[in-house]
Amino acid sequence: MTSASTRLASLWDDAKAKDMSEPEKLLYRSNLLGSDKRVTNYGGGNTSAKVMEDDPLTGEKAEVLWVKGSGGDVGSIKMDGFATLYMDKLRALKGKYRGLAFEDEMVGYLPHCTFNLNPRAASIDTPLHAYVPRKHVDHMHPDAIIAIAASKDSKALTQEIFGNDIGWLPWKKPGYELGLWLEKFCLENPDAKGVVLESHGLFTWDDDAKACYELTLDIINKAIAYFEDKTADIPAFGGAVHESLAPAARRDVAAKLMPAIRGFVSGAQHMVGNFDDSDTVLEFVNAKDMRDLAALGTSCPDHFLRTKIRPLVLDFDPAKNNIDEVLSGLDAQIAAYREDYAAYYERCKHDNSPALRDPNAVVYLVPGVGMITFAKDRATARISGEFYVNAINVMRGSAAVSEYCGLPEQEAFDIEYWLLEEAKLQRMPKPKSLAGRVALVTGGAGGIGAATAARYLQEGACVMLADINETALDEVRSGFARQYGADAVRSVVMNVTDEEAVAAAYADTSVEFGGVDILVSNAGIASSAPVEETTLALWNKNMDILSTGYFLVSREAFKVMRTQGIGGSIVFVASKNGLAASPNASAYCTAKASEIHLARCLALEGAEAGIRVNVVNPDAVLRGSKIWEGEWLEQRAGTYGTDKEGLEEMYRQRSMLKRSVLPEDIAEAAYFFASEQSAKSTGNIVNVDAGNVQAFTR
Repeated sequence: MTSASTRLASLWDDAKAKDMSEPEKLLYRSNLLGSDKRVTNYGGGNTSAKVMEDDPLTGEKAEVLWVKGSGGDVGSIKMDGFATLYMDKLRALKGKYRGLAFEDEMVGYLPHCTFNLNPRAASIDTPLHAYVPRKHVDHMHPDAIIAIAASKDSKALTQEIFGNDIGWLPWKKPGYELGLWLEKFCLENPDAKGVVLESHGLFTWDDDAKACYELTLDIINKAIAYFEDKTADIPAFGGAVHESLAPAARRDVAAKLMPAIRGFVSGAQHMVGNFDDSDTVLEFVNAKDMRDLAALGTSCPDHFLRTKIRPLVLDFDPAKNNIDEVLSGLDAQIAAYREDYAAYYERCKHDNSPALRDPNAVVYLVPGVGMITFAKDRATARISGEFYVNAINVMRGSAAVSEYCGLPEQEAFDIEYWLLEEAKLQRMPKPKSLAGRVALVTGGAGGIGAATAARYLQEGACVMLADINETALDEVRSGFARQYGADAVRSVVMNVTDEEAVAAAYADTSVEFGGVDILVSNAGIASSAPVEETTLALWNKNMDILSTGYFLVSREAFKVMRTQGIGGSIVFVASKNGLAASPNASAYCTAKASEIHLARCLALEGAEAGIRVNVVNPDAVLRGSKIWEGEWLEQRAGTYGTDKEGLEEMYRQRSMLKRSVLPEDIAEAAYFFASEQSAKSTGNIVNVDAGNVQAFTR
């Protein structure tokens, strides 16, 4: 499944671990295991340690289970991510167990077992760790192991590869009963080092933290070696029947598909997309057996909880490049998937099942192009794609040495619509006001642009920063990535006067996030000169950037927003000077007036499509502004007979409210026009100028 050079190597550092406590070793082991996607996927698997602790009430020693808490990720977990429970109370739970039909109620007893008032909720997998009679337990979801677990000959393959070291248990939904099964297996097989769970994953155990970690790696490496040996000369997935398009052509197809798909799947809430054209994905989408394997669905519960039970394969033919045909048939394909999903729900639902959830696909496979995923945010869309890559790896191995088996439909439904899973979803925090929205901000490296982007990111939006200044752009993007996460922010170098560059920026935004909901047209320059000294070049430069540039970025926004069919918001950052004349600035004032009237025209055109267009008019925003760093500052200071230091004070005193206007003030107005708070506003102007009577709009 992977080359021999990529065997898992132990990263355990004895010097680093020497003075660690057992809980600290558990954290260390967990982070090491979670650092490699071949060991487990994001949020998948869990780890535990049984540790002697001082009871806070009695002062006596008590055996305590430290286990990854509900919803955590072993790769990024911290000490506060572990639940802690008294082992004697966990053992006492056996007396409360009323049988398989009542096992979900056992979760309600777990808080009664909490040690030291730990607020971290224990997960459904807690009994699986508690009842294994060893101090350290790893439960991982390695692709190489799940390829065994999801095979028709799973039990025989486990015996062939691992002998008696690793046992095998048939499929059982995670829960209390499975915990008892594991205990029974351990007691009956005291020399076993672990067990493969059918259609699920791997358990390994030991009484030493380092030994447990290295055992887990050793077992995974044996599986990797087995598949490398058995599949070396076997074409993956029946061999290729399609050839991949060139990288640029793949992105071009994705840029056309993603806004269209996004429009169909964003009915209940706005979705964000992710595109993956890695070699692993392309090998699968181009293969002869891809459609048959994809139809079988995924196996490991973690996989289909993230990806739904199966993907939607789009009818794209890379040899014909029939993108227009695919786009015209997309409505029917998506409708058919929804109908199939609703039928699956009706076949499998119980009297107490939660209501039907979003019936749209999460994963879209495109032959010759790659994989598109959509979810409520960019990180979830990316992670869903990663999970399907795990599923691809599993299918590759299983289909090569045996027969791949997806999880039975009813079992898959019972996990997807598990009441405990539903309760977890209901506990999720309310989405932020711009969750699922995608914004493109021109002039994104400047003071107003960066402040607006920050305001949107705070409210859960994804942001594409566009600017002509590559150095400043990279600095701003890097800062936002550290603060808000790399998934939420991208950047593109763009000259707003270059028609091709503008179109390319929107294509990049569509590929990175799935489309565009918000345009903040903010790119700007400023110039000052008496009219008789205003050259044609200076006049044209102002008009090119401040008028033509705003036209070009708006035109492309309209194209994407109309394709999506879910409305949108365009915010022009104009200027007080678009309404109030200023001396020695005829080119600048005229261009800004042009912006304002363009916005009015676009508000008329966009209304029937739910595209709102509004204007924010700043005045004298000096701090952080790129246009105030050069000659403009000197020119305006000269015009008003002051120096650089006195100009801001002059503007403040000139205002009616005697207050400075900051980038964050403009950002707040831009947020208002992007949010649902202004859902019934279009064609409007908000002046953020601390009061200027000449700029009153009425």
